[in-house]
Amino acid sequence: MIDNNNNNNDEYIGRLKPLAFLITLVIAVLIGRVGYLQVYDGEYYSRLADGNRIRIIPSVAPRGTFFDRNGQLLVTNRPGFTVSLLPLTEPVSPKVIAKLSKLLNVPTEDIQKKIDAHVGFDPIRIKQDITPDIVTILEEQKDEFPGVVIEVQPIRNYILKQEGAHTFGYVSEISDEELETKKELGYKSGDMIGKFGLEKIYDKEVRGENGGEQVEVDVAGKPVQILGKKEPTPGYDLILTIDRDLQVAAENAVDSMLAEIHANAAAAVVLNPQNGEILAMVSRPAFDPNLFAHGISTKDWNAINTNPYHPMDNKTITGEYPPGSTFKIVTGTAALAAGKVTPGEMIFDSGTHWIIPKGNAGGEALGWLNFHAALAHSDNVYFYEMGNRLGVDLLGHYARMFGLGEITGIDLPYESPGMVASKEYKMKVYEEEWYLSETFDAAIGQGFNLVTPLQAAMVMGEIAANGKRFKPHLVKKILTQDGELIKEFTPELSGTLDVSPEIIKLVQDGLHEVTKTGTAARNFAGFQYEIAGKTGTAENSQGRDHGWFVGYGPFDNPTVCVAVIVEQGGYGATSAVPIGRKILEAAFALQAKNGSY
Repeated sequence: MIDNNNNNNDEYIGRLKPLAFLITLVIAVLIGRVGYLQVYDGEYYSRLADGNRIRIIPSVAPRGTFFDRNGQLLVTNRPGFTVSLLPLTEPVSPKVIAKLSKLLNVPTEDIQKKIDAHVGFDPIRIKQDITPDIVTILEEQKDEFPGVVIEVQPIRNYILKQEGAHTFGYVSEISDEELETKKELGYKSGDMIGKFGLEKIYDKEVRGENGGEQVEVDVAGKPVQILGKKEPTPGYDLILTIDRDLQVAAENAVDSMLAEIHANAAAAVVLNPQNGEILAMVSRPAFDPNLFAHGISTKDWNAINTNPYHPMDNKTITGEYPPGSTFKIVTGTAALAAGKVTPGEMIFDSGTHWIIPKGNAGGEALGWLNFHAALAHSDNVYFYEMGNRLGVDLLGHYARMFGLGEITGIDLPYESPGMVASKEYKMKVYEEEWYLSETFDAAIGQGFNLVTPLQAAMVMGEIAANGKRFKPHLVKKILTQDGELIKEFTPELSGTLDVSPEIIKLVQDGLHEVTKTGTAARNFAGFQYEIAGKTGTAENSQGRDHGWFVGYGPFDNPTVCVAVIVEQGGYGATSAVPIGRKILEAAFALQAKNGSY
């Protein structure tokens, strides 16, 4: 008899074998996978787990401080509150964004844009330098603003406000375009970056290195404990060549004159011709860089951006103007050096030149003049003849020898090169031949000639320094906050006039005579110091003429050189010279108080 039960058992066992094999295989694969994850990918998944419970909360490094040459504060930092988003466990809800938008008066689109662009775990900074009342609301209503935190951050503080603004510059939040080019340098979205002036040029040195805290959070995203902390490293300090007291005096002198003659724009540069140190720089109109440090409002930006006199332009280095009669320094030096005239040769001014009927601005005729008298009284007819004898090519050669037509290399951004009149330029731009009358114009600083106020100061400085031209600079030293020297800037010779000392002495004496018997004599009557100077009036097709003054002193040992231009100020003797006198007075008084520049 056949045992059906055994047959059924065998059949059942036979069916279980493949299933058991399959189960064993699955278990083996799972065990193998677990082993692989633990042995080979264990470190990777450990990092992921830590990422779910550990956050890095950065702390911003304070930027370096700017000091003047005497140790006075110019630019520093102050504590300010910043509203940021720190979504530790989940994204910030649209409801919270809407409430935050209303409280901070920041459009929801702007907040969402920052959220969308954000990468990593750093706080998403929404608004800086908020008022205490907003801080109080956010602290009292924490539960209604999950993911919103208040950071204490250093806010840039420009102590002099608009004074020195174009020199010091300003900081603002890094743009998307800037971020693309600076990611490799460690910049991140939301970082503050130097946008203008010294803040831009020395941003790498003054920005410092951010620190942060490694914080463990619970499932609700609340901090449990601090696992580690790295203190931020402050940026380096800058010791500038600027004299704060002279800067203020120069700004006051410019503002006073603009108000008196109802003009709107001007620029002034003060430097030491013996080493290239900039002592003061003024550009008007100006702006308050503090407006940018905490995020400029639309109202404030529109007020700056729509001003027809362009407050954001640093006119000392970007403004290009006809130099007017200040260019006669170049023309006179060239004529003497090239042997086109002797110091004692008498040339007759009948009121107009005998080849082309061009005359003096006021139509006057000064009669017989030698070099000194012509320079002192700024006689156009005499210098027309110098242009006639030199020709535009030789005149241009000497202009370039003075450093005109190229940037000076000052440590500021956006410097303009100016222009030296030439046949090549006219042919390239206008496709026209050169005329003798244009050489006449070039010889007295009109026509195609253009200079910046800094270049005008450099030309005068070369005469003061016996033919030497030093590269202008604004920083003396870079220091750590503990006073350790990182770098010191020494005078750098960038050019020398290839003319004899005797010729430079002749030009110096002629410029001295300008302030004794010439066009600036009345303004400097009774002045305590002997100085040299040159006035200028530059034609302006857009309105009144521009007024110029360049000067240096003390005459026997020059340590201060000044250049002033007043846009649409009329005659230089009435607009620019009074500013120059006040600046020189202040400079000499401060020099006596603090020691030599």
